[in-house]
Amino acid sequence: MDTNMTTIVVIHTGPVTVDPLKAQFAEQLADARVVNIVDDSLLTDVRSAGRLTPEVTRRLYSYMANAEALGADIILNACSSVGEATDLLRSMIRTPIVKVDEAMAEEACALGPRIGVVATVSTTLEPTVRLIRKKAAERRIEIQVTESIAPGAFEALLAGDAAKHDEILKRTIIELADQVDVIVLAQVSMARLVPSLGSLSVPVLSSPQSGVASVKRALAAL
Repeated sequence: MDTNMTTIVVIHTGPVTVDPLKAQFAEQLADARVVNIVDDSLLTDVRSAGRLTPEVTRRLYSYMANAEALGADIILNACSSVGEATDLLRSMIRTPIVKVDEAMAEEACALGPRIGVVATVSTTLEPTVRLIRKKAAERRIEIQVTESIAPGAFEALLAGDAAKHDEILKRTIIELADQVDVIVLAQVSMARLVPSLGSLSVPVLSSPQSGVASVKRALAAL
């Protein structure tokens, strides 16, 4: 193995974030070695508890410790639902950790002040909104956040009806566009919808592109 090769370990809480991020790495950091760790019980446990639990945080710690052991230069946390665990784990893991949605939250604050956040599950919506509010507070910016959960979209996806999921989500995004200055898509898996939205009156931010761009910036800063 080439020891000079940059290694990025991505920690996923489900399979849906793997491909969109893989595509962005191929585009932005083509010569890096990307290792994916996927544990789909993490999101399931967060959803059933309705919040981040100590058990989930402990498992995330073990994956990040593994990432450190296999020589990762950067760890990317791919899921907003467990983003807040990252803040805690940064003090316990030497390898720098990037949150997939942090750059997106910063960009939203710059484009605000009326920010719409769209998700299909509340366990992703709430941490994303908190992150945006935190970024606004750090910059001393006044913002208004409009939260929108696409009704029935997640259930449609679970039932195997991706087309219905996309249709509900698109309708939710288009309706929200009239009320805000910028729309934030809280889930990595939503990014693939952006090209099909047509020309909206406001920018729509998704995290795969900006998340991988922040990995690139973090690597350059090392």
